[in-house]
Amino acid sequence: MALSRFGELEAAVMERMWTYGRPVNVRAVLEDLEKDRTIAYTTVMTVMDNLHKKGWLRRRKVGRAFEYEPVASREGYTAKLMREALATSENQAAALVHFLSDLSPSEARALRAALKIVPQDTDE
Repeated sequence: MALSRFGELEAAVMERMWTYGRPVNVRAVLEDLEKDRTIAYTTVMTVMDNLHKKGWLRRRKVGRAFEYEPVASREGYTAKLMREALATSENQAAALVHFLSDLSPSEARALRAALKIVPQDTDE
């Protein structure tokens, strides 16, 4: 799956998809999006189809329509973006030092907690 940041409408759709926690059809997403903007059914359908083709949504036929659900979690998407950003650096250690020096105290606590969960590589 080629990774890039979502476009504005893709991000709005994915935010809702991650929130639902269950498969939904285009009409449900449309009705939710219409609370914030005027948007056409075909636009939402096209965006969801594109997200399916990009590998971010899976779908199954239910009656005459498709139901969609996310393939990856919001956290998984964020982690992939972070890895992609790190890969653009010629000096990953320096990039990590800059990243770590900019962490807020709560972010640093979250990082320490996460490091306790992830098994450490002992092949050094």
